[in-house]
Amino acid sequence: MLPAFLLPEKIASEDGRGAHVALDEYCAHPVYLTLGITRILERESLEVHICGSPDGEHWKCIAAFPRKSFCGTYNLKVDLSRHRDVKYLRTEWKMHRWTHQESRPIFSFYVWAEHQEPKALQAAS
Repeated sequence: MLPAFLLPEKIASEDGRGAHVALDEYCAHPVYLTLGITRILERESLEVHICGSPDGEHWKCIAAFPRKSFCGTYNLKVDLSRHRDVKYLRTEWKMHRWTHQESRPIFSFYVWAEHQEPKALQAAS
């Protein structure tokens, strides 16, 4: 059910994936996603993918935020009418570091999903 966090704010230091979120019976509306990055270290980047599944077992990537290297909020519109079989969504992420340091990357981020366009985008339209 939306609106909901696809991924509540999380501190992560390795690639991973979140829990799945069930959609309404059939979701023909666009879904507006907000990626919020609240902590990131220098020389690191984060890739966030949104995956969909018809059954909660078999997953495919249906959208992705461009790779990010800075704190901020980023929006992405996903047209679920192009993925009529999708009944569940989840977030997957990959972390990158482009230095030779041995320490692991660290990020704090979240993904929020809703059917309505975010207010900041509504005002800019």
